[in-house]
Amino acid sequence: MRWAALQRRQFEPACVVPDPTRRGAVGAAFVIRDNLRHRRDIEEAYLEAVAAARDEIVIASAYFLPGRRFRHALADAAARGVKVIVLLQGRVEYVLLHYATQALYGALLGAGIRIFEYRRSFLHAKVAVVDRHWATVGSSNIDPFSLLLAREANVVMRSGKFAGQLRDSLQRAMDTGAVEVHAEDMRRRPLLARAVSWLAYAAVRAMIGFTRYGGRDYRE
Repeated sequence: MRWAALQRRQFEPACVVPDPTRRGAVGAAFVIRDNLRHRRDIEEAYLEAVAAARDEIVIASAYFLPGRRFRHALADAAARGVKVIVLLQGRVEYVLLHYATQALYGALLGAGIRIFEYRRSFLHAKVAVVDRHWATVGSSNIDPFSLLLAREANVVMRSGKFAGQLRDSLQRAMDTGAVEVHAEDMRRRPLLARAVSWLAYAAVRAMIGFTRYGGRDYRE
C-alpha cells in the first residue's frame, strides 16, 4: 500500500463504515484491540460495516469462530439480500479451532452464507471487503481469542480502488485454491466427525467463559 497516495491522512473514529455519498474519498483508520479502552473496537468496526452492507460481504479469516452477535449480523445481512461469503482455513493447523469452526457450518449455510475452504496451502489472511468500497486488513482473526483476548491491530479503509483490488485477489484465491462447502457435504459427515466438532466448540466456549470476557456471545 502506498500511504503517500492517501487523500486524507488523519485517523478517523475506530469504527468506519461505507459511505455511499463519498466515493471519491479515501478514509483510513488504525483500529486496535486491547484489554483497556479498546476491548471490542475491531469487532465493532466489522459489525458496523456488516450492518451497512448493501450488496456483498466477503471475509477471509484463518480462524473463524464468531460470537452470537457477529453470526446474527451476517445472517441478517444475508436475509436482506446481501451476498455473504466467508473464506476459511481448509487445512488443519490448530485442531481445536478447526473442528469448533465446523460446528457452525450448518447454521451459517442455513442462513444463506456461502463457505469456501482454502486448501491449496495454509490460509493466513485476516481481511474483509464490503461492497467493494470498505476493507480491512490486519492481525485479527474473527475468533474469540483475537476479538476478546489478544492485542490486535487492523487498518480499516474506505477506498473503492483498494477494496476492489482486494476483492479481486480474494476471488482468485477462491477460484484457484478453495473448495465451496455445501449443506449436503455437512449432512454427509460421519457422526463421529460431527461429535468431535461440537465437543471442540463446547471446549472453546468453556475456555472463553472461564475468562469472563465473552459475555453472552459465547454462551449461546
